[in-house]
Formats: sequence, C-alpha cells, structure tokens
Amino acid sequence: MKQKKSGYVIAIIGVLLLGSGFYLVKTINDPQGMMLTLPYVCIGIGCGLFGHGMGAIVSQRAMQSDPQMQKRVQIEQNDERNIAIADRAKGKAFEMMTLVFGMLMLVFTLMGVDLTAILLLVFAYLFVHGYAIYCRCKYEKEM
Repeated sequence: MKQKKSGYVIAIIGVLLLGSGFYLVKTINDPQGMMLTLPYVCIGIGCGLFGHGMGAIVSQRAMQSDPQMQKRVQIEQNDERNIAIADRAKGKAFEMMTLVFGMLMLVFTLMGVDLTAILLLVFAYLFVHGYAIYCRCKYEKEM
C-alpha cells in the first residue's frame, strides 16, 4: 500500500515543481542571481520526479493485472546472480568515476576554472571516497 501512494505523491510533487518552474519563467521579467537558474532547476527536477512517479504507477498497475508476471519479476530482482552482476557493475562504474573525476579536476585546474567550482568538485569526490571507506570498514566488520 505504501508503494502505491508513493508513486502518486512523487508524480504530484513533480507536476507542482514543473508548474512552479514554468510560472517563474513566465512571471519574472528581469531575473538576477539565483533566479536565473532556479526556474529551470525546478523544471528539470519536476520532469524527473514526474517521470519516476508515473513509471512507478504504470509498473504497479501492470503488476496488479498479471500476478504471474509479478512473481517472475520478484524472483528476478531477488536472484543472487542478478544481485552479484549489479554489484559488480556498480564497482566497475565506481572505479571509472574515480578516474574520470580525477582527470576532470585536473583539467579544470589547468583551464583556470573558478576555485569555488573546483573545490566543490573536490569536496564531492572526497565525500564519495570517504563513504566508500566507511562502507568497506562496516562490511569488513560484518563479514
């Protein structure tokens, strides 16, 4: 029951954000500072939330109409092989992200990009790697 309502709530929030973004674009004549980008951020996040919510609603309805398909999907999601494949893919993506973000920080530094942007990128990079270290320590204690 909780999943049924969450799809609708997310879709409604997405529509509200989308509508407020369009409203801000149309009503603000001379945007300054943060108001230059806020409407477009609202539109982007609203579209994403609406799509996510509608996807959840449609998949929920499809599962209700076909109980056998629901059982197959549930078995596939909980299959150890599929979980291992997903975890391995995430590991490879993390390794690639490490290299790409490292190179991107170096390129931004050599290009002379604003220091604030570089520091934000470095902070995000270190945060992700700090979280990876935390998870590794936590899993080593469990296993």
